[in-house]
Amino acid sequence: MNYMSAQEAADKWGITKRRVQVLCSENRIEGAEKMGNMWIIPKDANKPEDRRTKKENKGT
Repeated sequence: MNYMSAQEAADKWGITKRRVQVLCSENRIEGAEKMGNMWIIPKDANKPEDRRTKKENKGT
């Protein structure tokens, strides 16, 4: 499996490196592992959903 660094994920997803590190430490990125002092993230990992926003119910 190919991996990318937190910085590469940040560039890919348009967020900061620190935010990626926080998402990894909260186990919100599937397959992310800590190697030494660095997070490695699978290249095919998706950006987690932003929990700060509320989804609207469009069916009512």
